[in-house]
Formats: sequence, structure tokens, C-alpha cells
Amino acid sequence: MSKKTFYVTTPIYYPSSKLHIGHALTTTMADTMARYKKMLGYDTFFLTGSDEHGQKIEKTAQAAGMSPLAYTNGIVDSFQTLWKKLDIGYTDFIRTTEPRHYETVSKIFQTIYDKGDIYKSEYEGYYCTPCETFFTERQLDEGHCPDCGRPVEVVKEESYFFKMSKYAAELTVYIEDHPHFIQPETRRNEMLSFLKQGLEDLCVSRTTFDWGIPVPIDDQHVIYVWFDALTNYLTALDYLHEGEKYQKYWKHGDEILHLVGKDIVRFHTIIWPIILMAAGVRLPDRVFAHGWLLLDGGKMSKSRGNVVDPLALIEKYGSDAIRYFLLREMPYGEDGFYSEEALVLRTNTDLANDYGNLLSRTTSMLDKFCAGVIPGKSLEDEVDQEFSQMAILLKKNYVLHMDQLQFGKALQEVWKLIARGNKYIEESAPWALAKDATKTNKLHTVLYNLAETLRVATIYISPFMPATPAKVFSQLGLVDAAWQGWDAVDFGASIGGTRILRGEPVFPRIDVKEALKMGEKPILEENEIQESEEGINLIGIEDFFQADLRVASIVKAEKVQGTDKLMKLSVDVGGEPRTIVAGIALHYTEDELEAKKIIIVANLKPAKLRGIESQGMLLAASSSDKKQMRLLTVDADIASGSKVG
Repeated sequence: MSKKTFYVTTPIYYPSSKLHIGHALTTTMADTMARYKKMLGYDTFFLTGSDEHGQKIEKTAQAAGMSPLAYTNGIVDSFQTLWKKLDIGYTDFIRTTEPRHYETVSKIFQTIYDKGDIYKSEYEGYYCTPCETFFTERQLDEGHCPDCGRPVEVVKEESYFFKMSKYAAELTVYIEDHPHFIQPETRRNEMLSFLKQGLEDLCVSRTTFDWGIPVPIDDQHVIYVWFDALTNYLTALDYLHEGEKYQKYWKHGDEILHLVGKDIVRFHTIIWPIILMAAGVRLPDRVFAHGWLLLDGGKMSKSRGNVVDPLALIEKYGSDAIRYFLLREMPYGEDGFYSEEALVLRTNTDLANDYGNLLSRTTSMLDKFCAGVIPGKSLEDEVDQEFSQMAILLKKNYVLHMDQLQFGKALQEVWKLIARGNKYIEESAPWALAKDATKTNKLHTVLYNLAETLRVATIYISPFMPATPAKVFSQLGLVDAAWQGWDAVDFGASIGGTRILRGEPVFPRIDVKEALKMGEKPILEENEIQESEEGINLIGIEDFFQADLRVASIVKAEKVQGTDKLMKLSVDVGGEPRTIVAGIALHYTEDELEAKKIIIVANLKPAKLRGIESQGMLLAASSSDKKQMRLLTVDADIASGSKVG
């Protein structure tokens, strides 16, 4: 009987500069799913790569005095270095500059053209170069790109168009009939709403630059970068020749999953499916759009200079700590928050204190009380039965959460077992049992259960943290693969008689103060701020008085559409109406905010956020773990517009 197949992809990343920790999130998700499915016995194919064409790359390379290919070669090398350091085990790395991709894109373009679904006309409209995206005037957000908020340019040129509108109704029906096609449900609802507003035909060629794949019927045109990029998912499987991989993983495959960030969900759930429909190719089974990984200042952005370098973090904390943090902290389908402090706290709490400590204490007691040999199970009592029942429930819930891409919840289930193991040590007090010769059987049962708890938990952890299991199994002496796989995940294996090999802590506790003191500071737009010995940013009194702090009254509050975090506030500053956009929607409802009197920085330069001009910044305090945030407010009898300070 042949194995079931699983095909998982990340977006192919744009090599305008090196990748940041947000890119590492998507790829770690995909790698974890690939390892999980492989553990279950699936024939798995995992694809990632680089999207190297388009006007933005051409301009970036010119600015660097290099050819586009020479420029992207260097950046792509950095991608592959990062994935190696992060233990990403992809099956194939696709580059859109490869001959196999040129030929595949040309074939699909020609197929759709021959069908009559691509035609030549003239395009006049709006184009966002950073997003490589066309927009109609009604789609713009006050004249700016609705996705990134940057200015767009008016483009007028002869182009080829793809009849997207022809397939709008068919795709709408497909999405409605396949509720799991777009996940989470919030993204599905957004895309259905977008479709029902009506689709324009898509401009699929450009003539104003030449860094791209030539249109096969007209070499004066290059193919639009998104039409080119999306096709990579078929290129890697040898769609060009209807090859064995294409037959196995796509045409007759059991499961096809695209993992993407929420900012590119429209391309993957509207443009890509319609390309496939027009080409007569099966649609993927699921497109999962996760949220953004946010810093305190908002979304990470290369242009804003607030990106976090994952290579520096891996060097400092190890790849598995980074992988665990990303997957444990990220809420399902929503935005998550990154800070180095939260990373250190999570590593110390979960990995050092819980998991690492259970291993250290267990192996220490096995050395001390059993001469370094895991004993056989001699007794069975209520606690033994509890462990067995916990393991059965864990298996059920773990599979459920993993299949739903609920990575954080799957890890929570594993940590329940680990927590029970630590509690079991305190309850059973092996050191006391060892002093009573009549309780040797009980002592052996306790130590067996602890070793078995570690073995089972480590199997579940293995897709998330691939570098850790070998170290743990080595210390437990369980080096035989028969004890390490999914077939052996049930509690109660015959591991008695195995000699352990106690080693150094797998996750040493991190000194928080030292770690954060050595941490890389974000790139600042202004001059570096002097830092005191205590880590507090010191400024002079003259610097403080440059900030014009005022009391403002919130007149109206409303969530910014398409975001999880942003709230648009209409405020009154002493009779002057203003709009402020703030990342507080996770902490306040609209009703809670209205009529509050808050403190704002009134003389801050206006900034565009999601196309909305924000005219100031409010002051708020947050807890160290960033899970709580409260606004700085004043008594109601202080008039709006009053100066603070």
C-alpha cells in the first residue's frame, strides 16, 4: 500500500535584502508540518525558495551597481544559510531565475492564452512597486497602496490581460463549498467579501522594465511578477513534463498546503486559484494565512529599519529555542508579538525550568538510586493509570491541533505531560523512597514513569525542535530508533534495563539581565540614545521639553479594517480634532475607549498607517510580557488640550 502524500510550501521570499524573524516564522511552521507528517508516515515534499524578478529588484540592483542576477545570488545565499542554521529541512529550494521555472511559466501562460483567457489591451491605472501590485482607483486608500500605505504611481502601457472576471463566480462557489480551503475563517470571509465586490481583469505583463520572464508570444513584454512567482509551486514538481513528482504530490496527491502571511492571502486565494482553473489544474487543499509577528512599534519592515536578525538570535540562543518561541507564542491566524525579553522568559520557563529540569532531575536520580539504569516497572497504581490516560488524551489532542495548524495548542498539550512529571517528583519524593528498602519497587516505578514521560514528550516535541531529541534520547540511553518514532509514542514502552548517559543541561538557564544587556538594539532613525548602567535611556531636561504632551479626549474609536491590532481614534485636543492610529485593539474595545481622557504627544510628525494619517501618539504602559497594556489617563476635570509637564 502506497503512503499518503503531503505537499507543503512557504511563499518564495523576495531577495531585496536579508530575511528577518518574521520570514523565519512561516518557514518554521512549514518545516514543523513537514516533519510532523513525515513522523506519521506520509511521503512528504517541502518547498521554499526565492522570488527574484520584478521592477523592485531591478531598481535595487541598479542602485547597488550590480546586475539583478548577481545581486540576488548574494541575497539567496543568505536565505539558504539561515535555513540551514534554523534546521529547515526543505526538499527543494526553487529560484524563479532557473531555466525550469522560465519554461514552466511560459507553458502555463501559453496554455491560458491559447484558451482565449489572455488578451492584449492598454493598461492605465495605479501600481505599487514595493508590493508589485496593480490597483484600481476605488481600491486605493486615500490615494495610497491599501496594503503598505505607500504612494502609488500612475502607469500607462500596452499590456496583456488575464480574464480573472470570467472565473469570479466559479471561485466564489468553490470557496463556499470548501470551507477549509482558506483558513482561518476571518481570512476566508475577507476573500469572499473581496470577490463579491467584483473582479477586474488582471494586467499580466509589463514593458517598462525587462527583468522578468518574456511573454512567450511577445518578447517585448515580461510576465507580471505575481503570475511568475505563484507558478513556482508547480515548477518544483516538474509540471512542465507532467513528471512523477507532479503526478504524486499535486495531481493525485492527498494534501496540498500553502502557508503564507496574511498580507499576501489575496494573491494565493484569488489570483492563484483562477490561474489554476484557467490552466485546467487542480486547486490546493488549504491556504493558511497566519498573522504578522509584531514588535512594540508595529509590523517589522526593512524600510522602517526595525527588523530582527534571526541569525544573531540563533547564534545567541540556539535554533530550537527560536523555533519553540515562534510556534508557542504565535496565536492561531492572528498577530503575535516578539521581544527578546519574551524569548528569554519563554526559554527559561518552558525549556530550562520545565523540560530541561525534568531531564536533569530524572537522570540525576537514576544515577544515584539505580546505578544509571532505567528500572523496569514493578508496580501499578492510580498515578500510573493517570499517566497512561494523560498520554492517550495527549495523542488525540496533539493530532487534532497539529492538523488544524494550532501549533501553540499542540505544545501546550505536551507541556501538560511535562508539568505532571515535575509534579510527580514532588508527590512521590524518590529521595525518601530510596531510604526505605521496603519501597524499592515503588521507587523503580516512579523513576521508570519519569523516564517514560521524557521519552514520550520528546517524540511529540521532535517536529518543533529537531536538534533537541537526539540530545535527550542520548542522555536517556534510548538511542534505538524503535523508541523514538510515532509507532512508539504510547506510554508504557519496555525501556527498563537501558543505561543512561547523563550530560550537560540541554537548555541551560539564561541570565536575563546579561542576555538583554548584550542584545542587539533596533536600528534607530535618530541619533543613538545614551544608555545608563541600569539600561534606562537617559535624556536631558531640554530633550523632555521638546515633546508637547497634551490631554486629549477620545470622541470615537473604531478598529482599522483588515488589522488585528490597530485602532483609529478621533480625539479632541482643546477644540482641535485629530486622528490617531494606535496598536491597542487587542487591549480595548471601541466602547471602552470613547470619552476617555488620555495623554498624547501632540507635536509628533504625522505618519501614514494603513493609509490613515496619524496625527500624534498616545502614551500607554505595558507589562513585561506585553500581554497587558493600559492607557495613561487623567481625571475627568482636566480640560482637553491642557499641557502636561
